[in-house]
Amino acid sequence: MALLSSTAFANTNSEIAELKEKLADIESNQQVLIDETSSLKTGFDTVDISFSHNGMGPAASKVYSSKTPLSIGGYGDIYVKSPDKGQGKAKADVNHFVAYVGYKFSDSIILNTELEFEHGGSNAEAAANGGGKNNAAAEGYAIAEFMYLDFLIDKTFNVEIGKTLIPMGLINLRHEPVLFNTIHKPLVELFIIPSTWSATGVNSYGSFDDIGISYNAGITQALELNNADNGTSSQIENSVASPTGKTNIVKVAFVGRLDYTGVNGLLAGASIYYGDATQGSVRGSSALIYDIHAVYQLSGFKLKALYSASSISNAENIASKIDSNPNSSMKSSNGYYVNIEYDVLASFETTQKFPLFIQYDHLNPAATVVDKFGVTTGSNIGETTTTTFGVNYFPQEQVTFKLDYAMTNFATASKIDYNTLSVALGFLF
Repeated sequence: MALLSSTAFANTNSEIAELKEKLADIESNQQVLIDETSSLKTGFDTVDISFSHNGMGPAASKVYSSKTPLSIGGYGDIYVKSPDKGQGKAKADVNHFVAYVGYKFSDSIILNTELEFEHGGSNAEAAANGGGKNNAAAEGYAIAEFMYLDFLIDKTFNVEIGKTLIPMGLINLRHEPVLFNTIHKPLVELFIIPSTWSATGVNSYGSFDDIGISYNAGITQALELNNADNGTSSQIENSVASPTGKTNIVKVAFVGRLDYTGVNGLLAGASIYYGDATQGSVRGSSALIYDIHAVYQLSGFKLKALYSASSISNAENIASKIDSNPNSSMKSSNGYYVNIEYDVLASFETTQKFPLFIQYDHLNPAATVVDKFGVTTGSNIGETTTTTFGVNYFPQEQVTFKLDYAMTNFATASKIDYNTLSVALGFLF
């Protein structure tokens, strides 16, 4: 009897322990179900930092992998920079706060938008004056950076219609702050490829995974280089859409891109813009902008390089329309940068990252300048080289702290070289 009683008691304890284990599993599954239901209701899917749709950043790509019709994401960054004495005061700037709002009408029709607040808010006066969004006079504005409908037809052919990102360079499609290690964008991708560059048009894209080839090809609204406020060294930068969102589209241009990713860790490609240089205000002037780019990544090591150049035909016609003295216009520009980084935590078992980097950026934004008679009046105006050393710390893959020291040197003796120390916080979600 004692033996039977002991066995029965042991069986009861075992059954109780088993029931407790099952109850814990039920509670755990219930919490997962609650979390998933909450996500379905709100659209707050977790961003996949490794996912990219058509070369865009993970937050911009979020709607394409979303489990829900509604998708909400975004990014932001804030920085403090302190230049040398005599080069201005230290500056703090809420550089960007961006909300991505996407919606799936169906599996094949997707709305994707980027709503951007730059430099802390909206500047009604600058917007009313129609200044270019990269123009210092337009600091503080809100804009729909892009807004398009994407018609997903096939892996090899899809069509975007609306205001889209121009598929050029390494930064323009992937401008979220955790995706590049410097605090400020490379000058080449500001003055020659005017990142962030978006325009209204139609873009087709696709990929052939078996051979590692992807492409973009589209028709977009042309630039407007004929702006009286433009200097010769910043005509392209200031020729993109204004903060008002109301921009001319009398003339158009062709944009194309081709990338190869057939080797593990390698991205190599080129892109091109060709079309009218102005929106009909100057006849017979066209713009050619192109770049060659490459990224190679192996373990904690990453190398990025880009060369870009532009050429403006009949630039003298643009010069004749510019009111400010002298009546001159940029005819050609070129530049390149190389960036090398190494994550010192790559060999450790941690999800944190601590990349050290160095970047060399050479910019010649007005390699040739002509007057209204077509006579060359200057060369290498605004030519600079910037060497930047820095470090990033990623406590989590969506959050980064940045510190860098940029040494800027001018080719002309009339300008004083200077150095800038900057710190920043960036994130995406």
